[in-house]
Amino acid sequence: MESYGATTTINALPETIWKILTNANGYPDWDPGIDRIEGHIALGEKAKLFTKFNPSRAFAQRVTTFEPGRKMVFIGGLPFGLFKSERTFALTANADGTTTFHAREVFSRSLLPLFGRKIPDLTERFEKAAAGLKELAEKGGST
Repeated sequence: MESYGATTTINALPETIWKILTNANGYPDWDPGIDRIEGHIALGEKAKLFTKFNPSRAFAQRVTTFEPGRKMVFIGGLPFGLFKSERTFALTANADGTTTFHAREVFSRSLLPLFGRKIPDLTERFEKAAAGLKELAEKGGST
């Protein structure tokens, strides 16, 4: 198993951040690693993620957990569970009116040794995305 992630405190309510996280068309506005997302972000929906790292390849993801204002999980990978990616976004409301945002992606399953060599260290990308989300959310969520 390999995992990457980032955590930040955002001076915004979870509802503001949630609106940003569920707007597929808006990801390039705050996540510098995303070229575009095709699809709808809602429970059970599929979305195709195109990254700047590999813009010609679509990474198909299904939203498997969708708890508005709290948590969202995207699962992707290969058929028969040979390789799996699980990306989780979690929001925790704090007593001072801020929100703790946590993003994590875990790669696993039997073909991880083969594909894992091709996956770069994503820590910096997650940190930059978290910083971009923080900046946009603290402006009120609009670009």
